[in-house]
Amino acid sequence: KVLVEKLLRSCPGIATLYLLIRPKKGVDVETRCKELLSNPIFDQIRKDQGWVLDKVKALEGDVTLPAMGLSDQDIYRVLNEVTIMFHSAATVKFNEPFKEAVRFNTSATQKVVKFCNTIKNLKVMIHVSTAYSNSDKQIIQEVVYPPPANPDCIIKCCQELDEDLLVGLETNLLKKNHPNTYTLTKAMAEWIVLQESTRIPTVIVRPSIVTAAWKEPAPGWIDNSTGITGVMMGMVTGTLRTIICNNDLVVDLMPVDIVVNTIIAVAWHAQSQRNNGVSVYNCTSGLQNKISWGELRRFVEKYSLLYPTKYIQWYPSFTFRTNRPMHWACHNLFHVLPAFIIDIICRLQGYKPRMMRICDKFKRATRAGEFFALREWEFSAENQNCLRNDMSEKDRIIFDTDLSQITWDTYFKHYMVGIRKYVLKDSLDSLASAKRKLNRFYWLHRITQFLTAFLVLKLVGFR
Repeated sequence: KVLVEKLLRSCPGIATLYLLIRPKKGVDVETRCKELLSNPIFDQIRKDQGWVLDKVKALEGDVTLPAMGLSDQDIYRVLNEVTIMFHSAATVKFNEPFKEAVRFNTSATQKVVKFCNTIKNLKVMIHVSTAYSNSDKQIIQEVVYPPPANPDCIIKCCQELDEDLLVGLETNLLKKNHPNTYTLTKAMAEWIVLQESTRIPTVIVRPSIVTAAWKEPAPGWIDNSTGITGVMMGMVTGTLRTIICNNDLVVDLMPVDIVVNTIIAVAWHAQSQRNNGVSVYNCTSGLQNKISWGELRRFVEKYSLLYPTKYIQWYPSFTFRTNRPMHWACHNLFHVLPAFIIDIICRLQGYKPRMMRICDKFKRATRAGEFFALREWEFSAENQNCLRNDMSEKDRIIFDTDLSQITWDTYFKHYMVGIRKYVLKDSLDSLASAKRKLNRFYWLHRITQFLTAFLVLKLVGFR
């Protein structure tokens, strides 16, 4: 959404913007495209220059199919009209089954690249990867590294082997310090891009942890609860109390608008360099503007208390810890036990229990992120710096990629308000009542702490 909005608003020279869309649950692509463009993110465009939205044309297709699943008529249109290809379709689920992750992230990329090689007017292709595609290395340069296995062999195995053999193959590959099927299949996708992009300039953009908008389309804009945003939402609502994480390590955050600005800018940069090879841009914050997990925790805590939501479940109080036995004990005491009790009460009152399910969801989310919360990486940013230096002063303003200008305190203020406004759909009109609710939970929290300490002392024989 952010990429489409930015292209429409800031690139007036675009004649047509084709969106490849899959039909879904009986909804045709035209309807899905209209639903996309009705999103509030396009409100300003609709108000200022609504005709621009007519540039968006939906194409029915599927990147997992040859020629991207396009009809003959649409293939003709793409072959003759498209000059820039943005490929960002992927499954980003860390726990995606290996076969599905290979199909969506690796095999699909191969099909897209092969199709791009046939587009006669194509000037550049941009492949969106991840900064963690090479998480087995601590220092990550702006180059494509050989993957732990040959992508062609893996694709063939996924097509021919049964599930039991694939599980063994997945286990063996993940032993090589890839934390999940997502990073593994994205590493293989990069290698395919390097080996098979033969005719046109190609760019791989590697964003790190994509977070809420810094400035555009609005400060703090976010419309999903995946990844780190979901974890912060659990912290804000008081449902997440303990997380395995090292406070002292750097967390590499990239606001979504900076990622999008980079993706658009590199399309120009690759053409201006007149290089038919593959360029890599690490889209990361670590060297420009560092922030630690501990600082993130303090900012989230600060603004979850200043801007509480009416959906708060308990007083926001959370700890990042590396001691696993302590985390396990706190998880059972602060997550599992309260969820279990609340679900029993719900059953007795005739309501559908849901807290244990929510608890399990947060457990899976935090466990999936543990690998990244206990490590840090150093990302080279030479190409990113070169990009910024080569841009005109005007373009540096329109397509701002300078993360050094961000003040993290202010950014997290907008981020927390954004979660409240855009994800939880809780307007600031409810702030006064939410603060009263927060105050009640504060005293319940203190009473619970006192009673817990009293019971523990009694159990250990305190007199």
